[in-house]
Amino acid sequence: MVTLIRLLFAAGRRLPLPVLHGLGAALGWLSFLLSPAYRRRLLANARQAAQPLGVALGSVGHAGRLVAELPRLWLGAPVPLRWDGAEHIEAAQSAGRAVLFLTPHLGCFEVTAQAYAARFGAARPMTVLYRPSRQLWLRELVDSARERPGLLAAPTTLSGVRQLIAALKAGEAVGLLPDQVPPQGLGVWAPFFGRDAYTMTLSARLARSADATVLLSWGERLSWGRGYVIHVRPLGVPLPGEPEAAARVVNAAMESLVRESPAQYLWSYDRYKNPRR
Repeated sequence: MVTLIRLLFAAGRRLPLPVLHGLGAALGWLSFLLSPAYRRRLLANARQAAQPLGVALGSVGHAGRLVAELPRLWLGAPVPLRWDGAEHIEAAQSAGRAVLFLTPHLGCFEVTAQAYAARFGAARPMTVLYRPSRQLWLRELVDSARERPGLLAAPTTLSGVRQLIAALKAGEAVGLLPDQVPPQGLGVWAPFFGRDAYTMTLSARLARSADATVLLSWGERLSWGRGYVIHVRPLGVPLPGEPEAAARVVNAAMESLVRESPAQYLWSYDRYKNPRR
């Protein structure tokens, strides 16, 4: 099985990005049409955010492109990209500040960390938080694909959190997806597009642990496989010390990014589920 997956990844690395995105769009629509549960959740989440049907249907193809582009990104094949807001990173680093990047399930969130590692990672590496796969063979493949010079991965465990704190205290960068539902006891309920969603408190704790500069980032997927734009925005307000207030600030910031390109948000993600024990 591992050999087969690696062959598929190798094929994905060789295919041009426009072809991968075309195949991915078809895959997204196939999943949408064949899975009633997937279809209901995607449409319900987009409707909860007051998004028109056209945005919801547009996100179907983008969800498939997200899957199809992963082999190319994980195996290090080059992709066209440009920056919008890199000066915010440069300013924080010039001031000697660690940087905490908050990225929602928007666009190509894999490419943001890789782009940072390629441009800034030699001097100040980035550590990203990720949830390891439950299947060992897939975990080994993903772990080896995600880590590269200037980019480290920390699992969603206590040791992984310690790794993130150590990176920030060393003046490095950390990246996480704050709209990911944490386990029970590691988050609070806060509004997200008008409905309470269980929201991690880790982002505020990390920012306070090293007085880090908090930046918002996401990777816009350009049409016709033309590459990506890495958008970077300052949070604009300090994160409150109180967990519920901090979660509201983070969710509002994630909403603002999603509104920049709502069709590229992963509306199929089960954002409003109850946390696992």
